[in-house]
Amino acid sequence: MIRAAAERLFAQHGYAAVSMRRIAAEVGMQAGALYNYTPDKQSLLFGMMKSHLEELLAAWAATPRTTRPAEALESFTRFHISFHLDRPDAVFIAYMELRSLEPQNFTAIETLRRRYETELETILRRGKATGDFTIPDTRLATMAVIAMLTGVTTWYRDDGRLSRERVERIYWNMVRKAMGA
Repeated sequence: MIRAAAERLFAQHGYAAVSMRRIAAEVGMQAGALYNYTPDKQSLLFGMMKSHLEELLAAWAATPRTTRPAEALESFTRFHISFHLDRPDAVFIAYMELRSLEPQNFTAIETLRRRYETELETILRRGKATGDFTIPDTRLATMAVIAMLTGVTTWYRDDGRLSRERVERIYWNMVRKAMGA
């Protein structure tokens, strides 16, 4: 309950604007009691971000793989959108609150993020090596694709005009074309 309340409040108001007292009030407890569950607000933020990225990496690891670059890229594209659309607050916090992390926590989160980015970069490198993709810089392409795919969480609504499947298909076609596939 505490983590869910903090996630909702951090996403709505920003980490800096949310006090431990406000989180405690959200879950119906005294602020002092909150410290029985978490040492401080920084630990709460770090724990949320770490859990999000560990869940992301585990879910991707459980996704069936192919060695064909275009199919692997399509799988990554659809996975990324699907996973993140179910967690818009966690995604917002994971990207927008990096600035709020203390240096050692930032390093740990950055390491996890880099592991995930490397998954996509490996697909792009393989595709470039086989001639399936025509991209001048795989690292830049990796960052561009992730930014594009993650952006879906800012505008997509389940009751909107496009289904998730349609969004995934459209984005896959945009990513495919951007990679020269």
